[in-house]
Amino acid sequence: MKLNYTMAGQGAPVVLLHGLFGAARNLGVLTRALSADFTVIALDLRNHGDSPHGADMRFATMAADVAETMAALGLERAAVAGHSLGGKTAMALALTRPERVERLCVMDIAPVSYDHDYDDFVAAMLRIELRPGLTRAEAERALSPVVKAAPMRAFLLNNLVLGETPHWRVGLEEIQAAMPDMLAWEDPAGAAPYRGRTLFLAGALSDYVRPAYESEIHARFPAARLARVDGAAHWLHADKPAEVIAALKEFLSA
Repeated sequence: MKLNYTMAGQGAPVVLLHGLFGAARNLGVLTRALSADFTVIALDLRNHGDSPHGADMRFATMAADVAETMAALGLERAAVAGHSLGGKTAMALALTRPERVERLCVMDIAPVSYDHDYDDFVAAMLRIELRPGLTRAEAERALSPVVKAAPMRAFLLNNLVLGETPHWRVGLEEIQAAMPDMLAWEDPAGAAPYRGRTLFLAGALSDYVRPAYESEIHARFPAARLARVDGAAHWLHADKPAEVIAALKEFLSA
């Protein structure tokens, strides 16, 4: 599947991959900062943003989407940086198509399985009646019993297009069906350790990359370096953008 993308800047190519319920535009702070020195290609993963929808959301499949899109753009090789869902997709790409990945940055995720309540979020989004005249305030009130945190509600509602025919940009049904695949981690078929330069950048306030996971990281990415961003949680690029940008620039320029 060829993915929707934005491209900015000039220089060595850097592919950016967003997290669950996100889109290329959500990484705009990184795109703008990095495009001063690099050609930044930010992709919408399948079932997100303006990319096509598809039922299969296994990481090998989403990594293949990235490889196909790179090939369509004439990109034989690029640095790849991904956050959360995008980080798992980036890992799968590096483990199966290392020739495509010049270096790898994985932001606040590890090659392990997770358990969280995003199923409830998707169900709440699907229950909203998408009728003409629907307002953002009404949609937010509908989500609030399940999605307690206002910043998370705002993030999810970035995917709601209002107007005469309200609709979700994200493929909610596809995401709901594929949630077990996205929460789990199994090494893709044909995976081999990626020995290229690798940075795992985690939020110091996040528990997504625990010390217990480091053995799993180094088994697959033997050259990996781990760094934590003080004062940042899971959405580290939103919590501490300057620090994340500095870490990425240093890593990408080394």
